Amino acid sequence: MKKFNFRKVLDGLTASSPGGSSGGGSGAGGGSVHPAGTAGAAGTPRDEIQETLTSDYFQICKTVRHGFPYLPTALAFDPVQKILAIGTRTGAIRILGRPGVDCYCQHESGAAVLQLQFLINEGALVSACADDALHLWNLRQKRPAILHSLKFNRERITYCHLPFQSKWLYVGTERGNTHIVNIESFILSGYVIMWNKAIELSTKTHPGPVVHLSDSPRDEGKLLIGYENGTIVFWDLRSKRADLRAYYDEAIHSVAWHHEGKQFMCSHSDGSLTLWNLKSPNRPFQTTIPHGKMQRDGKKPESCKPILKVEYKTCKNSEPFVIFSGGLSYDKACRRPSLTIMHGKAITVLEMDHPIVDFLTLCETPYPNEFQEPYAVVVLLEKDLIVVDLTQSNFPIFENPYPIDIHESPVTCTEYFADCPPDLIPVLYSVGAKHKKQGYSNKEWPISGGAWNLGAQTYPEIIITGHADGSVKFWDASAITLQMLYKFKTSKVFEKQKQGEGKATAEIVEEDPFAVQMMYWCPESRIFCVAGVSAYVVVYRFSKHEVNTEIASLEVRLQYEVEDIITPEPEIIPPFPDASSQLPSLKSLSGSTNTVACEGTMKDSIPCLSVKTRPVRMPPGYQADLVIQLVWVDGEPPQQITSLAINSAYGLVAFGNCNGLAVVDFMQKTVLLSMGTLDLYGSSDPYQRQPRSPRKSKQFAAGLTELSDSPVSLELERCKSPTSVKGSRKLSLPTDLKTDLDHVNGHCTSPTSQSCSSGKRLSSADVSKANRRGPGRPPFRKAQSAACMEISLPVTTEENRENSFSRSRSSSVSSIDRDSKEAITALYFMESFARKNDSAVSPCLWVGTGLGMVLILSLNLPAGDDLRQSEPVMVSPSGTVLTLKGAVLTFACLDCTGTLTHPPYEVWRDLHSADDGEKTRKRKLVMHSPSSSQDMGDHQFAVICSEKQAKVFSLPSQTCLYVHNITETSFLLRADVVTLCNSVCLACFCANGHIMTLSLPSLRPLLDINYLPVTDMRIARTFCFTNEGQALYLSSPTEIQRLTYSQEMCDNLQDMLGDLFTPVETPEAQNRGFLKGLFGGSGQAFDREELFGEATAGKASRSLAQHIPGSGGIEGVRGAAGGVIGDLTRARIALDERGQKLGELDERTASMMASAEAFSKHAHEVMLKYKDKKWYQF
Repeated sequence: MKKFNFRKVLDGLTASSPGGSSGGGSGAGGGSVHPAGTAGAAGTPRDEIQETLTSDYFQICKTVRHGFPYLPTALAFDPVQKILAIGTRTGAIRILGRPGVDCYCQHESGAAVLQLQFLINEGALVSACADDALHLWNLRQKRPAILHSLKFNRERITYCHLPFQSKWLYVGTERGNTHIVNIESFILSGYVIMWNKAIELSTKTHPGPVVHLSDSPRDEGKLLIGYENGTIVFWDLRSKRADLRAYYDEAIHSVAWHHEGKQFMCSHSDGSLTLWNLKSPNRPFQTTIPHGKMQRDGKKPESCKPILKVEYKTCKNSEPFVIFSGGLSYDKACRRPSLTIMHGKAITVLEMDHPIVDFLTLCETPYPNEFQEPYAVVVLLEKDLIVVDLTQSNFPIFENPYPIDIHESPVTCTEYFADCPPDLIPVLYSVGAKHKKQGYSNKEWPISGGAWNLGAQTYPEIIITGHADGSVKFWDASAITLQMLYKFKTSKVFEKQKQGEGKATAEIVEEDPFAVQMMYWCPESRIFCVAGVSAYVVVYRFSKHEVNTEIASLEVRLQYEVEDIITPEPEIIPPFPDASSQLPSLKSLSGSTNTVACEGTMKDSIPCLSVKTRPVRMPPGYQADLVIQLVWVDGEPPQQITSLAINSAYGLVAFGNCNGLAVVDFMQKTVLLSMGTLDLYGSSDPYQRQPRSPRKSKQFAAGLTELSDSPVSLELERCKSPTSVKGSRKLSLPTDLKTDLDHVNGHCTSPTSQSCSSGKRLSSADVSKANRRGPGRPPFRKAQSAACMEISLPVTTEENRENSFSRSRSSSVSSIDRDSKEAITALYFMESFARKNDSAVSPCLWVGTGLGMVLILSLNLPAGDDLRQSEPVMVSPSGTVLTLKGAVLTFACLDCTGTLTHPPYEVWRDLHSADDGEKTRKRKLVMHSPSSSQDMGDHQFAVICSEKQAKVFSLPSQTCLYVHNITETSFLLRADVVTLCNSVCLACFCANGHIMTLSLPSLRPLLDINYLPVTDMRIARTFCFTNEGQALYLSSPTEIQRLTYSQEMCDNLQDMLGDLFTPVETPEAQNRGFLKGLFGGSGQAFDREELFGEATAGKASRSLAQHIPGSGGIEGVRGAAGGVIGDLTRARIALDERGQKLGELDERTASMMASAEAFSKHAHEVMLKYKDKKWYQF
């Protein structure tokens, strides 16, 4: 007799009851494991399987960040090391060298980077931030760290300048003062150039902030200071006075020297360039407004937009280059941002796609007093980085080797595949290489610094990104690099939408109707499937041959309500002749700009987009095999797709939404199943739900945000997630809430933040229904995007608006509206036991829903390859229903030894191959993974994870062996069963920021780290795990952050990263010749140490700036090799620190002695002065 387990019954009840027990576990750590074994065969497998993974195998660390730096603000280049640094508004620094050398650093303060300065060929970088702090970064280690920081307390930093081969940094401030910092000790010098000393005493106004600092190329002892109001001061550092002053009546933006040091050029706010000579500083000897139109009466040309930056670079054998950004005339309002290159009399304007943040001219020499010989210009745009070749007259751009075009169209979803078949990367690269653009410069990419070599990790990795414009990109992500392999556009299967078409088109998303919402890829069979935001699925096959063919398409009706169609009487229908008069009110309801259908018929059986009917040329690569579209039903738009799965061995694709499930045979191009979620249960529905009456289904209270998806009390709704309401309908958000929502989702979500049915058009039948509804009842409902996981916001109350994951409910949710709307949230094809009494595995489709229900559908496939093309496939519910808490996220299958069993697949064959022989036509199927090919055994383990808990069932007995309540107060966003170190585990990412791993099959917690809070929906939508302990997410709209949860990879990461600093000889300065040396420059060498050092200049005020030691030393120790070398490094740093302390003590003693001497000297002088005077002479 079978032993009865009372706890299991209770567990089953709590799991199946919606909402479960909202327990007191806090965060992710509140989980618990319940071994729920029963006597007999079901309990024995637990003892047999030896789990090899322990918590020692796991550790979280970020590996590398790819993509374009988000919101860039600053740019710097080391001309000897040939590395580039970009600072951002979020306090990040990206350092780029040769392909593979890409480093990301972050200021802890998060303050915007104002300026970057390399210590040329020293392996160090100075950053100035918006919080008025200077930082010195050590680049001689693979992970740069801050060595020193200096925080200004009373003044705001506006400009920095570090002369070549100098250890003294000039810092200009908002008050107009110039301070000097010793780079080695990061201590302020007592030498200060105060603004009131620099300008003439007769000047009555403040000159404004310092906008420029540079030493004269001719004499290092002279400093040029540019003030915002147009004042220029040439300061003699030795004599501490101004050599000359120049004034211009327009604000200065930048200054550039001629290499001889006799003249300099300024750019101004009126679009003018002025050229000044040191011998006659009263006025500029040349003033030009390059883009200004000449006035007829001979007056000064009209002013233009400000020239924000100018560079003046000389050449030995040709005219100098003058390069500037901005300065276009005001009358051309539509002109794009541009860079102007003036070379002799030729003026070239290069128009940019995005605003210019900064630019730098790359020159052959680092010495400012030699002919500069410019060869390229690096232009940093808001969303791009381009390098222009100056050596060719047509100024072509270099082909960029970095993956900085990830955001070319906003990323809407990602997938990550580690350890995929090795032949895929070369194959994808070969088809992608044919689409490369032409017209690039033939020179080598000039940013070629650093060193990178292939690490120990050599398995192939592929990242796939889906985009808002319908494009899909494949990236080679092997060995922590990223390189684009291949791109194709899913929108090409559809007709282009014409603006303002008169006919009643049926698109439900206006902004980006082709946005990719979900992707499913089988690397072995190379079949790719994509679900779009406009409720369609496209199946792609891979071919190396071009083909010209028609695209097969199917239309599927998925309807939830079991209700009679209301057919209004003809005389009730108003003629509705003037659609435009109704449009404004409809717009205000829906927030959409779609036109209203003017036909008198209700919209029915119309897909959202039109598939091309003519034969289409498909280049080699992924070619559309079948398009499946959901259609409008009784005036209701199709709901967005919430789950997707495809299996090449079965030849089936399955997808679901909040209405139900569809299964399509893509080999025979037929719909096998299109069924509402309720109908899938049959009599085994645990919720005895009644079909809604047709009248009630149309009644919506004005304040209703969305319909509940289960009869759960409102108190328990707080900790439920958006995934469990995927596809539930909402009112359109008013525009002020929409902007709030876009702000939460970040820039990347704008394409899909308009949900699928927001633009539903009303037919006249709908209008008559709306009229019957009565006043104040909106005729619109809005579908919720599954991929976006939008935040539901109440429409009525503004104070309840919040940027959190909690599902908000309006108070007007009535009992009739709280019907059970059950989305299909997970699908999985597998060889499995469909029923309890099955003796052998058979093809199955596992279906998970938003209410935590798991259904198994049996698939009856024709035996034999020949019959598969003609005989129908039968899909039937097995009657098996399993339950979990929360929406189901993922499935996996383990064999009786605990090894992951892969779903069966068809080995890839090229259907369009020229040799159409028997081999290419015959399908070759691999039914299960090679590791367990000897025998599947008499049972298997089904791993099912929902957003609240994980369960492991033994099949065919369907006994729940293990259950782990992962979180009570939050919910999971992503869960994947992954392989690591030849074993298998369940990796989870929780909305509260925790990353967890659980052992399989026993669900023991192995790792639980609070990694990052989910600050916006972008992270939630793009986070994914893959094999070998790797994961990724979109950290900003333009960047992919990769991380590892494997201890082994964390240990080996140091070897895989590139070196930023490589030993390079600094080029020698040119021999200037006897006469030039005699007459050209200053007679004596300039000793900055003598001038700015403490002995001469004294100490700066302590309250002016605070020195903060950095963590660079500790990081250096960590970066050093282990063992003796590590000990030596630690010892050396300890000695350095001790020496530094002794040095400070020595300095203090010396300063005390100096002050004592000074006091003695002054006292002696006073004594001498008054020695011979009588008392009445005082």
